[in-house]
Formats: sequence, structure tokens, C-alpha cells
Amino acid sequence: MSAMFNQVPQPLRYAEALLGRFAGLARAANADSLLGGLVETAAQLSDCQLSQLYLLDATHTRLTLCAEWHNGLLQPREATSLPSDYDGEQLLQYCLCQNQTLCLSELDSSLHASGFLPDSPKPWRSLLCLPLQDEQQRVAGLLLTASTESRELHGFSGSLSQLGAFGLTQLHLLQRLRAPGSTTPPAAPVSPCASGYGLIGDSPRMRAVYQLIGKVLHSPVNVLLTGETGTGKELVARAIHDCGFRRSKPFVVQNCASLPEQLLESELFGYRKGAFTGADRDRSGLLDAANGGTLFLDEIGDMPLLLQAKLLRVLQEGEVRPLGSTETHKVDVRIVAATHRDLRSQVENGLFREDLFYRLSHFPIELPPLRERDEDILRLARHFADKACAFLQRDLCRWSDAALERLAGYAFPGNVRELKGLVERAVLLCEGGELLPEHLNLHVEASLDSSLNLRERMERVERSLLMDCLRKNGGNQSQAARELGLPRRTLLYRMERLNISPADL
Repeated sequence: MSAMFNQVPQPLRYAEALLGRFAGLARAANADSLLGGLVETAAQLSDCQLSQLYLLDATHTRLTLCAEWHNGLLQPREATSLPSDYDGEQLLQYCLCQNQTLCLSELDSSLHASGFLPDSPKPWRSLLCLPLQDEQQRVAGLLLTASTESRELHGFSGSLSQLGAFGLTQLHLLQRLRAPGSTTPPAAPVSPCASGYGLIGDSPRMRAVYQLIGKVLHSPVNVLLTGETGTGKELVARAIHDCGFRRSKPFVVQNCASLPEQLLESELFGYRKGAFTGADRDRSGLLDAANGGTLFLDEIGDMPLLLQAKLLRVLQEGEVRPLGSTETHKVDVRIVAATHRDLRSQVENGLFREDLFYRLSHFPIELPPLRERDEDILRLARHFADKACAFLQRDLCRWSDAALERLAGYAFPGNVRELKGLVERAVLLCEGGELLPEHLNLHVEASLDSSLNLRERMERVERSLLMDCLRKNGGNQSQAARELGLPRRTLLYRMERLNISPADL
């Protein structure tokens, strides 16, 4: 007999009943009968007076009670839903956000908040709450059973989890089959995140990013965002926070490259009075300000090694020691870090701690450059143009076909940030209501002249390569030299030889 049935009474009879229930759910003709049958099955198989099914919406920001079986009757569905952070319901929050089965054989109302359970003549004594995963292995909802008797319900967790997952799959199948205007399931379902996370783009690379975001919304793991400068790493970090279980708590941002080491340390960890000259009072750091929420550390690759050691302590122990203090205190902060650097290469060169790298990279998300998102360029351009027109309180600008062709053929070394600035400048220059190619300030290198000799052609290619790298690094020559694998002195020499000045960038 499978281990799934070892802890249930009369396992063979239970397995036969479970198989029959699977067949019954497979025959459900609509979503209401499917969900009602699911909670009825869960209650009857576990011999509990109550079963509830909660489902997350497409953006994973609302949790709705979709079906409830109580005392032998299917209850009316609630019209309201609750935020997925569930601040006041720690039991549901734990199960949903930690992706962990919760089983309580002695439910104590003085210890456990249970406002999600309906009123009952007898107090609820036992509870089993199971996270349900969808086809992409993301937490999509909760299946709950409860009894007024003190019972050990954990033995039902394996079979009811399988039953709930099957019910979700059937629900999605019914929704696709009955989608308006379609008779067959779509080949590729539209990602719900495309509109729900505040991000723009429907290209395959961005769909992959949306799927990864969905997997960490209700998980406490740290996230490392990588990608070229200007690809929207802060927007993704904010989406993870705003749509996740910490959405009601602070979102704090710090660029690790913008401050010297001593000032960055005091900003992150805070300090005590007298810790250094000018410290005339105690001051909390950003880790304390983000307590319960998310701290976004941009350009983590530029953090000094000594500070990396202190940050590692926070990630390992959840403890912060302010400057000038001998005592530590606990903080609950989710770290989302971002960098355009190759951290693995920096580890090999001794510029980044290996232990911190592995702590931060539990869940990496790489953001694609705009040149690999051809389908999104024109959609983004129209979005930025409409926003610029709204800000300037003027009528929306039309796009000429020639201007759109120029945009579609450009590589955008500065990625989305470059596109945004370029479109906003074009809107400012536009006076006739139509955006034309001459309004777009594109740095397009001239095509190679067939009359050039080999050396001249190689210099053209080298100049283009150096300029693209310098633009990607915001004109920072040290970073560009490091990325190209050149000494800075060599880069400066080649820039002078190829007549590259800061004005060209």
C-alpha cells in the first residue's frame, strides 16, 4: 500500500473512495460544480465538518474563498476577497507564503487566530491546511479541512493535495474550453503577469520573467536580478514586493554604488550616539526601516568587501548590529539585490564574497536586453509617448511609419531606459502632432563603406564596440574597461586613437 494511505483508517476502502471521487470531479461540467465537488470530497474523505477552498487571483494579490462545505451543505460563495498578505490570519499566511502544510490536532483559539473559520456551536479543534500548486508549480491557493473533534489529520495531506492539484488542473481546462470566442484551448495562455505586475511586454523572454516572478511572490527566498543597465531591474523588484505577501510593508531602495563605504554602512545598519564624529543621536538604518518588508540593494556588485561580510550576517542570522553598538537585534527583511555585473566572475577575481554570492543567488532572474525583445519595442515606445503627452497636458502624438521603422531597426544599447528618454525627447520636439524620424536622436553608426581597407573597417567595428560598452555602463570608463577585459589605461588610449569623446556617448 502506498505511503500516502498508511496513516488513514481502512486504507484500501479509502483508496477506492478517492479514485471514485477523482472520476466524479473529471465529469464536472462547469467551475461551480467542480469546486463544490472538491470541497465536498475533501470534507467527506477526511470525515470533517468543514472544508474550504481559497484561490489566488491571476496577479497573486487577492485570495478569495471560492467554495465552502459546512455541516453537509455547500455554502453560498463570498463575493469579497482578502489581500494575499493576510496580516490578521497567521495560520493561512504561513501556509500560503511558506508553501508548507499546516496541521493542528489541538486548535487553541487563545493561541491561534481563526477568524477565517465559520461560526460553529462547538469550537473548532483540528485543522489541516494545504497549499495547492498549479501547472507551473506556483502556489495558487489553499485547501482546508477542520473538525470540532481533536484529531490527527496529517495522514490525509498527501491524498488531498493530489486531489486539490487535480481540481485546479480541471478548473483551468474548463476555463480555457469556455473562453469567449474560442472553441479550442489557446496554444499559449496569456501570462496573467503581463498586466498585473505593472510591467510592459509580451515577448517570450518577458513571459519567462513573469513566470519566475510568480514563483517567488509568496516565498521568502532572496532574489538576485541580473541584466544590463536600463533593463528595468528596480521595476521587477517593486513588482515582487507589491504583488507579494509583504506588500503592506515598506519597500526601501539603496544604490550600493552611490555612497562611499563608511556612509553606506551607516545608512544600512544605523549607528549609536558617539559612534563617530557628528553622531549626536541614535539613528536607525535602512534595514530597520525595511523591517517586515523588502530592501532593494541596487548595484550589489559595487558593495565593498567589508560591508559584504556584515550583510551576510543579516542574511544568515537576521541580525543587525548598528555602528558603535555591542548588541544586535533581529530584523525580518527580504533582500532583493540587482547588478549588471557578472558576480561569478567577480567571485573568481576576489572582488565579491563567494558565500554572499550563493546566499543572494538562491533565485536569480535575468532580465533580457531590449534588443532581444523586438516585439516589445514599439509597444513600449507608444506607452512612453502617451505618458509624456499626458504629463505635458497635450493631445496624444501619432507615430509615423518611418519613425516606427527607425525604432524597430535600432539596437538600443541603453535598453528600456534609453528608449524612454529618446521617446520623451521626441515628444518635446514634436510640434505637428506626428512623431517623425527626425525627432528621434538615434546613435546609428554609418554602414561600412566598401572602399575602406581592412584596417579602417576594423577601426570602425572597434569604435562601435567601445561606444556600445561605454553607453551600457553609463560612461563609466573603469567599469567598461573591466567588462572588456582591458586595463583602464589601454581603454583611454584606444578612445583617444579612435576619437571617442564623452560627448559622443
